[in-house]
Amino acid sequence: MQALAITGGKGGVGKTNVAVNLSVALAKLGKDVVLFDADLGLANVDLLMGLAVEYTLADVVSGRRNLSEIVVEGESGVRVIPAASGIPEMVNLAAGERAEIIKSCSEQIATPDILVVDIGAGIDQTVQTFVAACHTPVLVVCDEPASLTDCYALIKVLRHSKNIKNFNVLVNQVDSSLQGTKVFERLSSVANKHLDVGLNYLGCVPTDPYLKRAVQERRVLVNAYPRSPAALSLSSCADKLSKLSAKDPSSGIAFFLDSLLETFPAA
Repeated sequence: MQALAITGGKGGVGKTNVAVNLSVALAKLGKDVVLFDADLGLANVDLLMGLAVEYTLADVVSGRRNLSEIVVEGESGVRVIPAASGIPEMVNLAAGERAEIIKSCSEQIATPDILVVDIGAGIDQTVQTFVAACHTPVLVVCDEPASLTDCYALIKVLRHSKNIKNFNVLVNQVDSSLQGTKVFERLSSVANKHLDVGLNYLGCVPTDPYLKRAVQERRVLVNAYPRSPAALSLSSCADKLSKLSAKDPSSGIAFFLDSLLETFPAA
């Protein structure tokens, strides 16, 4: 199993849209995909996928449901583990509660080819923990000073606190491929100068009116408008990630879960 952490230093960069569309694009490549909504306080994967979700992780925490009972099937067969939105208790879970969620993942969810984890933005301990537990961090960044600054801060924190040295970068909401390349080069130049890390450029996603239309329709762009510029770019990124995952040794979902279990009690 390959675990992809989709995150960013700053909110509002389109992180969840990227996670949803990459998940569906990977499924269309023949991969068995589970999408884990790990933005525990402001979850909206279900909204973007147009899913009717009756139960969430909040019901698992309360003991009302088992994890297997909350999993819903999204487009192209992607299995979704939905989180709750607007429930402060989900952000401040006790270590034991988080550990129970992780254990239930291991016991009740069949191991996929690829686990996509949509993680909240920022540098808090929960973000760090989820990213560290994944093989492949994917950082979503925009051509904005705050986005670039916060993305660099996240890289710095993960390098020093979690010893992560390699990151994949996807530049979102660009006007041209040249703009995307320049944004990546600026981020990479600063990171290479001050940090011992390697940044891999996944590509860029153009600003696309079809994306806004898909969001309003609660449909996934790569299925709703597969020939749109943003859908083509996201599908290309998914193809690159699929090839990256094929190069990594298969370690199963246990690696992801064990990493979380080791860290959460100290969080």
